[in-house]
Amino acid sequence: MLEPPVARRDPVVREHHGDRFEDPYAWMADRDGSELRELLAAENAWATERTEHLRPLAEQVFEEFRSRIEETDLSVPVRHDRWWYYSRTVEGEQYAVEARVLTADHPQRPALDEGRPPVGEQVLLDHNEEGREHEFFAVGASEVSPAGDLLAYAVDVVGDERYDVRVKRIEDGAQLDDAVRRTGGSLAWSLDQRHLFYTKVDDAWRPYQVWRHEVGTSAEADVLVHDETDERFFVGVGTSRDDRLVVIAIGSKTTSEFRLLDADDALGTPRVVAPRRQGVEYDIEPFGDQLLVTHNANRVNFELAVAPATCTSADEWVPLDVTTEDEYVTGAEGFDDFIAVSLRRDGGTGIRVVLRDADAENGLGEAHDVRVGEPIGTLLVGVNPESGTRTLQVVHESLVTPRTVEDYDVHARTFTLLKQQHVRGDVDLGRYRQRREWAAAPDGARIPISVVHRDDVAADGTAPGLLHAYGAYGIPSDPWFSVLRLSLLDRGWVFAIAHVRGGSEMGRTWYDDGKLEAKPNTFTDFVACADHLLKNGIVAPDRLAAEGGSAGGLLMGAIVNRAPDRFRFVHAQVPFVDALSSVLDPSLPLTVVEWEEWGNPLDDPAAYALIRSYTPYENVRPGPRPSILVTAGLDDTRVFVTEPAKWVAAIRHADRSAPAGVDTPQLLFRTEMAAGHGGRSGRYDLWRQWAWETAVLIDQTS
Repeated sequence: MLEPPVARRDPVVREHHGDRFEDPYAWMADRDGSELRELLAAENAWATERTEHLRPLAEQVFEEFRSRIEETDLSVPVRHDRWWYYSRTVEGEQYAVEARVLTADHPQRPALDEGRPPVGEQVLLDHNEEGREHEFFAVGASEVSPAGDLLAYAVDVVGDERYDVRVKRIEDGAQLDDAVRRTGGSLAWSLDQRHLFYTKVDDAWRPYQVWRHEVGTSAEADVLVHDETDERFFVGVGTSRDDRLVVIAIGSKTTSEFRLLDADDALGTPRVVAPRRQGVEYDIEPFGDQLLVTHNANRVNFELAVAPATCTSADEWVPLDVTTEDEYVTGAEGFDDFIAVSLRRDGGTGIRVVLRDADAENGLGEAHDVRVGEPIGTLLVGVNPESGTRTLQVVHESLVTPRTVEDYDVHARTFTLLKQQHVRGDVDLGRYRQRREWAAAPDGARIPISVVHRDDVAADGTAPGLLHAYGAYGIPSDPWFSVLRLSLLDRGWVFAIAHVRGGSEMGRTWYDDGKLEAKPNTFTDFVACADHLLKNGIVAPDRLAAEGGSAGGLLMGAIVNRAPDRFRFVHAQVPFVDALSSVLDPSLPLTVVEWEEWGNPLDDPAAYALIRSYTPYENVRPGPRPSILVTAGLDDTRVFVTEPAKWVAAIRHADRSAPAGVDTPQLLFRTEMAAGHGGRSGRYDLWRQWAWETAVLIDQTS
């Protein structure tokens, strides 16, 4: 191919609130049409041809990945009832194996013996066997029945996050039921194991109903348990830690409601914990005869309350004064001896342990914070299925510390190491340095940046760098360890995370200040972080790259349009780049729900004008730009492949307006044809995908 693909232009006029826009690529909305498929195939061929010279580098990076990863490995076994539960991987196999062993046979946590599974292992689900015949395979919920003899699991073999439900007998692997199809993926058992609860999706692919299915019968006889008619709300279903309650979670971006059903009364009617109130979000954690409630009814950063398990109104919530107003409470778990509160403070994560005291008026005793001794990192509550435990499993990692799982004795305040991710090969983790930088946004806000590099990389303006961000939905980009990232760090790269507004790194207001009418803060924050890295010599002026996916891909598109001179290369992953077209169409997945994040441009002229001003596709103009790599998944239902396809076509059209003799930077668009929003499903396939992307990054910034 001597020239990149050229997409057909067939303008369709859109008019709203006095604005007229000609969309030349509206025809791409037909995602199943042969013309779009042919265009995607041509773009893939172009990307392959233009990167043929990178095959050795991509293969080298892939082998670096493999050489550092423990391919045959075992997760930390977790005790529940009579069993140790775990998952394991086998070298050469794409997927994990879910399994268990009896605690009677293994009084201590089981481990691999020279790569062999523990003695007496009972396989619950071998994802390799299930997925062998499919190009894509992913498991949603996987739930062992209360008596421990059955397994219900939800399978996606396309990548569109719609799941078929299967039930098997664990002892002999016999399939007992596969009648329920195309569900939302969440599952819950009744206590007698006769019934399964699951969610259905509507035409916009919104999980909106909870149904009850009698195992072994036709799905046509299933019974509707909850029907959510408000299109802003999603529905999910699960069970409490003790299996006594079926929990129905109903939520929009700003409002919550929970309904509970006694699991031993499967045919009963769920009761509302507290009726929804616009703008009030809450979460519940059943424990014993009480509920722990995390809510924002009175504090923007949320607070903790306790209520009886029979609660039907927020009036029954009794405040627990265990956090301050500047601490963002993100969740809580209750145990017999203590409560574990997850919170955010000063840009980081934390855990507060509150001991229970039956003699105290509020039932609570001394409180203290779990401390791991690393100022930058991520500390989270791990998997703790036993309410009677005296220890709390916690998980910690940072940019320089591999994922570490420990048991924390809440009384002695001591740690017992259970497992730290093993980095194979000749890797000296002591050579990597992390720190926190702060950038000044145009409005004066201080934006945190997490930075990591090898100890021989100086801030002298010569190092290549990659700046990552997300910045939406209140989802934080907390520091994480990556074996794959070492391939960049060992080549002298700097990796940085811009904790821009729209996430929740600095509390709930950090999110509020990066959504709706404040959304442009996300873009200016990211550019401010880039300027900080460049001004202080942390990254070379002509070697700064940027990456972001999904809503972070919208950010990538926005900075390509707004600050093209700051970046040498931009990687937009499954990017939400045709945002205005999407949120103008209520029939599309997520659209109505998204209005509380972006605004409703159908009814609000101001929201329309603001989104119009930053949506990447509609703001492409001829002129200088960085090199761009766009990656997508054909069966992505969160960001349709239509969006990046239209954006790439618009950029290619703008590039053709460049003066004769002027070379335009590289533009590559690669669609994984057997993938969804998260890319390929098999780990080796995903590593190869990432290796190719890393090779392109290195090449385009060299």
